[in-house]
Amino acid sequence: MALDPVTNSTGNANLQAAGISQQDFLKILLTQLTEQDPLKPMDNTQFVAQLAQFSQLEQTQQLADTATTSLATQTASQAIALLGKTVTVSSTSSSGSSTSGSVTSISFSGNAPTLTVTPTSGQALTGVALSQITATH
Repeated sequence: MALDPVTNSTGNANLQAAGISQQDFLKILLTQLTEQDPLKPMDNTQFVAQLAQFSQLEQTQQLADTATTSLATQTASQAIALLGKTVTVSSTSSSGSSTSGSVTSISFSGNAPTLTVTPTSGQALTGVALSQITATH
């Protein structure tokens, strides 16, 4: 019983798309080793290739985690830099209108920060995404 190695450079994405986690991979590998025919042991080259694939999968996952953390940090820094600044916010409606106001607070829920923009006259806009900021003054 042999496992074919994933040869695509996005091995982690392929395994996740197939529904196979690292734990699943280790279980399959352990089962493969315990269930192999003693008269026909697994080819050493194939075994080493599978171990290398697992190592590459782990490194890819660590790289993806680092990139996600870096992106979240950059987004948070951008939001913090807007605190106290006057910005123009595009409307989410189809009218295409915009409002200018000062960023008075930032909340971090999930991965994306949301801003509260208070115009000089009118009610504060809450839940403003960074993508809605069209200009800073």
